[in-house]
Amino acid sequence: MSVENHHDRRVHEEEGKRPTLEVRDLNIEFSRRRVWTSVVHDVSLKVMPGEIVGVIGESGSGKTLSALAALRLLPKQARVAKGSVMLGDVDVLAQSDKAMRDLRGNRMALIPQDAMQSLNPTMRVGLQVAEPISLHRGTPLKSVAAAAVKLLETVGITLPELRARAFPHQFSGGMQQRAMIAMGLALAPDLLIADEPTTALDVTVQAQVLKLLRDIRDASGTSILFITHDLGVVAELCDWVYVMRHGRIVEQGSVARIFTDPRQDYTQMLLAATPSLHSPLTKEAI
Repeated sequence: MSVENHHDRRVHEEEGKRPTLEVRDLNIEFSRRRVWTSVVHDVSLKVMPGEIVGVIGESGSGKTLSALAALRLLPKQARVAKGSVMLGDVDVLAQSDKAMRDLRGNRMALIPQDAMQSLNPTMRVGLQVAEPISLHRGTPLKSVAAAAVKLLETVGITLPELRARAFPHQFSGGMQQRAMIAMGLALAPDLLIADEPTTALDVTVQAQVLKLLRDIRDASGTSILFITHDLGVVAELCDWVYVMRHGRIVEQGSVARIFTDPRQDYTQMLLAATPSLHSPLTKEAI
């Protein structure tokens, strides 16, 4: 990643642009045996227009729970105890369930970690990609079939008309993840939240998916919140990064700054445990 980055949040802030997503002082509690325990503590983060923001931390650090709270998709045993989530000028936590169903897909979309578990094995891929358009626009599935083919083509699936008629088990892992990204893009949302979408993929396919996400951002200006435990992915993809540990953000900064001047011991430990992308790591290499 180049140190010179035209997706610079300082420029956005100086121009007075509103963040695509802004989370303030988020606290999440989890119920265990009817006792509520705080698991996410005063998390504040933002994603500016056209920015790719990484949230990195070990398993259990609270990064996925924070993202699910932004989508209002917390599991039943979890709740937001305090804080605010703004999607542009919309107060997410104040919306009704119906309003949230309208927001999800239209304004924000989730790309989950395990595409195979998320895709319906009994439904053709093209119909699944078209389904968000049909649901939100009130049009029959068959009438948006061409849009599904176009979306599959957009995410780099070859022979999209043929693949649209296939079932998920006929797709490779990388193609399944591309189909999930196509579903997320169906309604051109302002924000994509990607929850470790490359974890189950081999290194070559992972690199292709990361390039696809970057290309989507560059072409459409879509903001992306990328949840990961992999600093190598952050270096490859993101503009800004938040480091989480034990439910708290312990460090944040531009990717170039985090990689060249990490200020927290935990961040330094993560860097030390990450296979070197460039040896030695320099500002020019990032």
